[in-house]
Amino acid sequence: MNKDSLINDAFSKLADISESIIFYSIDLNLVNAAGDSIKLPLILLWLVAASVFFTFYFGFINIRYFKHSVAISLNRYPEPNADGEISSFQALAASLSGTVGLGNIAGVAVAITIGGPGAALWMAIMGMFSMSTKFIEVALGVKYRHHAEPENRKNISGGPMYYLRDALNNRGMPYLGKILATLFAVACIGGAIGGGNMFQANQSFAQVLNVTGGDDSWFYGKGWLFGLIMATMVAVVIIGGIKSIASAASRIVPFMAGIYLLIGFVVIAINLSSLPDALMIIVTSAFSLQAGIGGFVGALLAGVQRATFSNEAGLGSSAIIHATAQTNIPVKQGIAGMMGSFVDTVIICMMTALIIVISGAYKTTDGIAGVELTSAAMGSAVSWFPYVLSFCVVLFAYSTLITWYYYGEKCLAFLFGGKRWVTLSFKLIFCSFVVVGAAAELGNVIRFSDAMMLSLAIPNIIGLYILAPEIKKDLKEYLQTLKN
Repeated sequence: MNKDSLINDAFSKLADISESIIFYSIDLNLVNAAGDSIKLPLILLWLVAASVFFTFYFGFINIRYFKHSVAISLNRYPEPNADGEISSFQALAASLSGTVGLGNIAGVAVAITIGGPGAALWMAIMGMFSMSTKFIEVALGVKYRHHAEPENRKNISGGPMYYLRDALNNRGMPYLGKILATLFAVACIGGAIGGGNMFQANQSFAQVLNVTGGDDSWFYGKGWLFGLIMATMVAVVIIGGIKSIASAASRIVPFMAGIYLLIGFVVIAINLSSLPDALMIIVTSAFSLQAGIGGFVGALLAGVQRATFSNEAGLGSSAIIHATAQTNIPVKQGIAGMMGSFVDTVIICMMTALIIVISGAYKTTDGIAGVELTSAAMGSAVSWFPYVLSFCVVLFAYSTLITWYYYGEKCLAFLFGGKRWVTLSFKLIFCSFVVVGAAAELGNVIRFSDAMMLSLAIPNIIGLYILAPEIKKDLKEYLQTLKN
């Protein structure tokens, strides 16, 4: 067995254990279009219910204040004297660098492979609803952020672990708050190593391997080497802390998203005559019963699951970085944070879906999934586009890696304090798992990543329900201020 096989064999056992716990499912006694049995993970019900509830509870804030969200995100309402380390735009960019990753490229392809083209529409719908969840968790992240050094108001830590502990303590529930905050922090560290690290390294290596010859590539069997190179690149940025990460993200995110969308528009332009049919296929297959009720449910569940993995609304992770934004108005940053779900899931994910469907690659590529399917779709339009995609994939993965390192580090500091040796140890561990992720197989990485990432939703959403009335009151006050 080579090094990659040894790593994967050991890792598959860990994936089995984590998946069985987090994805406890109900058998629906249905089969999807591929003939596979459909099971409903209870964690997905938990996430969907929260997104729908908060959308209605806050009066469709995701739609009514969409324009205002764009304006805040672009720093149209600056607060130069406010506490914080980075601007609203940098906070959004850094947050997006954690969500706009391979979930937008490989994740969409996985959803379409499992649930058909209709899964893409369910991803977009879930993305719109999840904007409301993103609003409340970001607002709470800013409201309950901490100053590690009272004399230095620019040094800030925040996120669900703080608002779960402190806000519930204020309501006379200190033990519940401490338990939920601890559970979140532990799960976030696991999510940082799984979805925020290993999945990214795995799929970026898969694309590089794909365009350099596959089984004949020099990189074949050397995922560990690719991971080592990427780990070194990650280490260079994370040494500088949040300002270094935010600075890198604010440059990388617009650039990489722009390149990716440009490629998408070119593919669509080449296949422009097929665009109406592609859109019709996505919409009709989302509600189609042609493959039976099982086909419909399979598409819905595949779309919702991949959307959640992609935009992370309800998981609370984005609140960690938004908490460092330069503002003294929590709900204002919450409104800005909503834009993350829209850009991530509605714009970029739908672009990926259109590329795959309009090219017809999902019908002719036998058995491939993930980033390889997206690559095949692009290659069908322009032969050298997979090479450009490889560049985008590495940038997407890299930006996600540096942001999720920050999430993990902040949760580790919450649990053990900001001791230098703790931070240094996590840097080494995190970079080591970049190597493991590049060497492991996609199936095992996806199972472990989903389990770790989605487990964040359990403690976080419990807290969001309890604290929703408080944020609703703050929102009313802010909107009244805007009117005046």
